[in-house]
Amino acid sequence: MKAKAGSRAGDSRLAVKKSKAEKDPNKPKRPPSAFFVFMDTFRKEYKEKHPDVKQVSVIGKAGGEKWKSLSDAEKAPYAAKAEKLKAEYAKKIDAYNNPQAGEASGDSDKSKSEVNDEDDGSEGDE
Repeated sequence: MKAKAGSRAGDSRLAVKKSKAEKDPNKPKRPPSAFFVFMDTFRKEYKEKHPDVKQVSVIGKAGGEKWKSLSDAEKAPYAAKAEKLKAEYAKKIDAYNNPQAGEASGDSDKSKSEVNDEDDGSEGDE
């Protein structure tokens, strides 16, 4: 009886916390790891060699085994590409989190007014 009473109290607390914040569709997606960069190319190669295999699990297991058998030197290009994607993601997420910072680095109000002044000056000369 005590277990049921305790679980009911827990359920009422869970019901309050259950609401989940909706995801923002404009938020940048996280970059893939070196393994997923490798799997992207491995899937294409595997499907060319084995066109009859349609099971995702078989392809995933073969990719995992291949990844484990690679040396660090063979994994290096995938790690480098993953780092590059990670750096791009960092810039995108920074711009997403600080939208004013992105506007300040672009066209400032001063440059817009200077452009308008140039337009006004050309009309006076004619």
